[in-house]
Amino acid sequence: MPTAPSPALPLPSPAILANQHIYSDYFDEEYVRAVDRHILQLLDRVWFRSKLVGFEPYPQRNNPERPLLFASNHSGMAFPWDAMVALSHLLRVLPSLHDLPRPLSAPMLSQSVLMNPYLIPHFWKKCGCVDATTLNFETMMYCNGHNLMLYPEGVPGIGKGFNRKYQLQRLATSIIRLGIEHHTDIMPYYTVNGEYLNPYAYSWDWLNKWTKKIGIPFIPVGPIILMVLLQPWFFYLAYPANLTFVLGTRIKPYELTEKPASELTRDDYVALSEQVRQQMQTELDAAVRDHGQYPYRWGELWQRIKANWSYFPFFLPFAWPELFREFERQYDKGGPEGVNLQLTKPGSWLRMIWRNPFTLTFFIPVLGWIPIAIRGYKGHRIGKKA
Repeated sequence: MPTAPSPALPLPSPAILANQHIYSDYFDEEYVRAVDRHILQLLDRVWFRSKLVGFEPYPQRNNPERPLLFASNHSGMAFPWDAMVALSHLLRVLPSLHDLPRPLSAPMLSQSVLMNPYLIPHFWKKCGCVDATTLNFETMMYCNGHNLMLYPEGVPGIGKGFNRKYQLQRLATSIIRLGIEHHTDIMPYYTVNGEYLNPYAYSWDWLNKWTKKIGIPFIPVGPIILMVLLQPWFFYLAYPANLTFVLGTRIKPYELTEKPASELTRDDYVALSEQVRQQMQTELDAAVRDHGQYPYRWGELWQRIKANWSYFPFFLPFAWPELFREFERQYDKGGPEGVNLQLTKPGSWLRMIWRNPFTLTFFIPVLGWIPIAIRGYKGHRIGKKA
């Protein structure tokens, strides 16, 4: 039988052509590999112990000319370790870095150095993230070198609170619109146990309204809030949640409606977005039932710690400021070949502190936040339009 012809894909507008510099702004493929090799592999092996479920065979594009749209639920009230671990794990199992999705991330993560791990400038963008604006999303649809990763709940999904931990918030209609216009599929996957990276934390809209003015999308009010003041490294804390990523059913948004894209209204897109949200919610609930009953698996964690004891203390969160900062120092000095952290060598942690004295501020109660804030907001873009 003859196959139906593919619909004509939209051509890039002048604004999109002018914006295509975002493909390469700060992005450093060698940096991505080095962060995984020297840091994230250890953290994942011992602390997070992540699992991929249903990713074999790895999804391929239905439309070779456009990226697949990977979409996941947000892990509420936590620093985005879940996305870092998911991408790190995928990097280790995919045949090529070009198979790795590039994330569209909340712009607040790049507005100030504070929202980058341990004040490493441009960390997210060097790892391939692009600010999740409408223009950037539309531009990345023409970046054929990579697929895309999105969190269509947006900032409301991050700050939804532990009481709504697996309740998908309203999805952005842009993922439906662009999926239809570019005739490309959505690959949902579900992050399970990510809500336990910072458990029993809640948020209030009136408080978040004020924190957004200083570039922090929300304040997680919970058991660790006092420790964030007493030990600033708690700002980036992750509990040892056993992260599991479950691939869902491929969604073909262009088959959800008989209308051509030119005739779809805002209300149409809202209705289609809700239809997709309900499907994803059903699959997320099933993934939680299958993989979310034991979020920590303490016995397994202890076994991993014993098996990797020679790397102590670097798999524990209090040592991560020195680990990340020393990696950055060595990479800046010598590139990927110049990184040699010597994690199993006696005294490595103390040497890292000696070489990176600023990391001591992460352990100074209350007053440590003064130099962190000064460095974290130096040259910030908060309150300025991109």
